[in-house]
Amino acid sequence: MRPTLQPLPIDALVPDILERLNAAGSLVIEAPPGAGKTTRVPPALLSQCGGHVLVLEPRRLAARLAARRVAAERGESLGGTVGYHVRFEQVGGPDTRLHYLTEGVLTRRLLGDPLLRGVDTVVLDEFHERHLEGDLALALLRRLQRAKRPELKLVVMSATLEGLDVARFLGDCPVLRSEGRLYPLSVSYTPHSAEALEEQVAGALRKLLVEGADGDVLVFLPGAAEIRRAARACEALAARAGMVILPLHGDLTAEEQDRAVAPAPQPKLILSTNVAESSVTIEGVTAVIDSGVARRAGNSPWSGLPVLTVSRVSKASVRQRAGRAGRTRPGRVIRLFPEEDFLRRPDHDPPEITRRELSQMCLELHAAGLHRAHELDWLDAPPPESLHAAEELLERLGAIDAGGRLTGDGRRMAMLPVPPRLGRLMLEADRLGSGREGCELAALLSSGERLPAGSAGVPGRSDLLLLHDSAWSSQTHRVAAQLRRSLRPRRGGPSGDEALLMAVLAAFPDRVAKRRKGCELALAAGGPALLADNSVVRDDEWLVAVDAEWRPESGTAVVRLASAVEPEWLMEMFPGRFTEKRSADWNRRAERVENRYVLLFDGLTVEERSGGSPDPLEASALLAERALEQGIQRFAGKGDWEEFLARLTFAAAHSDLPEPGPGGAEAALAQMCTGLRSFAELEQAASQGGFLNALRAKLTRQQLRLLDEIAPAMLRLPRGRRCRVHYEPGKPPWIASRLQDFFGMRETPRLARGEVEVVLHLLAPNQRPVQTTTDLAGFWERLYPQVRRELRRRYPKHAWPEDPLA
Repeated sequence: MRPTLQPLPIDALVPDILERLNAAGSLVIEAPPGAGKTTRVPPALLSQCGGHVLVLEPRRLAARLAARRVAAERGESLGGTVGYHVRFEQVGGPDTRLHYLTEGVLTRRLLGDPLLRGVDTVVLDEFHERHLEGDLALALLRRLQRAKRPELKLVVMSATLEGLDVARFLGDCPVLRSEGRLYPLSVSYTPHSAEALEEQVAGALRKLLVEGADGDVLVFLPGAAEIRRAARACEALAARAGMVILPLHGDLTAEEQDRAVAPAPQPKLILSTNVAESSVTIEGVTAVIDSGVARRAGNSPWSGLPVLTVSRVSKASVRQRAGRAGRTRPGRVIRLFPEEDFLRRPDHDPPEITRRELSQMCLELHAAGLHRAHELDWLDAPPPESLHAAEELLERLGAIDAGGRLTGDGRRMAMLPVPPRLGRLMLEADRLGSGREGCELAALLSSGERLPAGSAGVPGRSDLLLLHDSAWSSQTHRVAAQLRRSLRPRRGGPSGDEALLMAVLAAFPDRVAKRRKGCELALAAGGPALLADNSVVRDDEWLVAVDAEWRPESGTAVVRLASAVEPEWLMEMFPGRFTEKRSADWNRRAERVENRYVLLFDGLTVEERSGGSPDPLEASALLAERALEQGIQRFAGKGDWEEFLARLTFAAAHSDLPEPGPGGAEAALAQMCTGLRSFAELEQAASQGGFLNALRAKLTRQQLRLLDEIAPAMLRLPRGRRCRVHYEPGKPPWIASRLQDFFGMRETPRLARGEVEVVLHLLAPNQRPVQTTTDLAGFWERLYPQVRRELRRRYPKHAWPEDPLA
């Protein structure tokens, strides 16, 4: 006999829901918490069809509580007509037709049965939370409905979502709204406080008790740890008020969860995570204390594994939490944050598909026969860069091949209830004969187990092996048992620790690191990291950085979980990730270029040696680079090259010859290095005029002839002597020689095709200047007679003719 049901606001809308859904095939329902949509709509749908109804819930707790409530309202035992299926737990039987399940469970069901045979209707409840799995489920279901199952009915239910976008996505389906019921709420805010969160909760509870609160008090906290601390802080207050303290979160047993939500003879202080935002309404709650934060599903930026991070909730969540206090009578809400904080919050949380790591989603799409995510219509499309990173990771894990096709291992990984990395770990361990232990390591990582305090005493090969040998939580035991049932490991004993270490490497091939010294690591992905002090991996040179966290205060990553690696494993498992580089390397001590061979794994040096002849072009370039660092003067030899550049500068000013420019000497030095490998060879070449030859080689033969014409290096004097012409920047060219060498020369010599007179330095026999002039004819006429008398007296053995031009 069915019990008499308490009327709920959604009941009046049920006939319209059934009529609209039968006509349109899809429907969006908006109703606030407490309206009864989760417990009243699915059973009504069940009564109108002959098949199964699936109800997707965002959390395991919500699925379990809703199934229990509906079964109780039908006067049945759970597991009869109504059941549930969540990760690692299933309750149901051959007569079960109404199934409450979590979103990821539906995705795996679609992989096993792409047509969802026997299912008439799928309900996506609390869709406003926009979990990644929910968006994927909606996309897959809509595809199925449009292609192969047009009779499949879809219902999207939400408490705070603006449903028009979803309705358009479902083919402009109807949108029905229920106002629900909500009594007036008195809301107060709290200034920012330096107190611990549990002390703030105790203070708010004290205030409620002073004000005369007489119903149940619901406290929203981030997680189980905060719940335990708040319970201790509120213990004395609750005892004096006759209240019983009850926790509520997803890791509790079904019995413990039922105690928190069921009516009780005495007032309850319910310390809950955000599961109470969207689960079945908790009767008797008249006051809410809201921390304003929650642990949201995300992914470790390091390992890519799912993690829960504490963050501020949106305005929509804050309002939904407050509404829990006004279901039966006027309620009281204390928010442990200022009103300004509330006003700065976003209206809604962004969809997870826009901010989560997507490798598991992409793997599931491949398993469903969709090679690319863009083959699906999305309510909000995933970012292309996230999809690219996910596909790249799946290829490295061996889940897809280079062409993007699903491999055999990839298909098995898609059926395992863990992320792709942990699926790879399980399969590899099983292949190596340690499947059972691989499941246990995957359970430890999946449950977020951490190293025990003081674990760094004795060096070991893997932090995961230490975790494996430590005490596990009951949750980890349950996960490990389920993973063993999913994998069905091969028979046979474990093959030793090496197999597990190789399996860890297979799961984290992009997280290989090499020890520099001590705790300093170089990462294959790029950049440095530090090994945590409590890691036992103290001696191995190569390791896998399984998990790490970014420390902004130090600007580096700290590896919290590590596992040793043998270089031979890298070559055996990932030969395609190795590259060989042969390059010219500078031997500073020998001052020569040598050949360097390096074997790299993803940028990390595995092997390095020197020897043999380097590539001639690379050797010349490196030699020139090092020679320039030493300075040109060391290798340029005598100053002939400077005079050559001065000549060229002068000639360029009086012709179309190219200006040498500031880099001319550097370019000549680089050319002189051609075919050479050492400073010794370079210095020898310089001593043989190599640098000057390199400078001359920059000009054509025609340009060299023009240079000799415009700015000759030497001038021949009348008595046969060749005299060097000096060219200096900013000065006219000049020559110097004994006065007797100019006898017979009537006019001053000119350069640059007669445009520039040469400055003549006329020297006495002792090589000291007698006269400097550019007017040789005037010198002979006006000054020579006097100079002749003086020099004739001082140097009587030299000839001093009266007519120097005869």
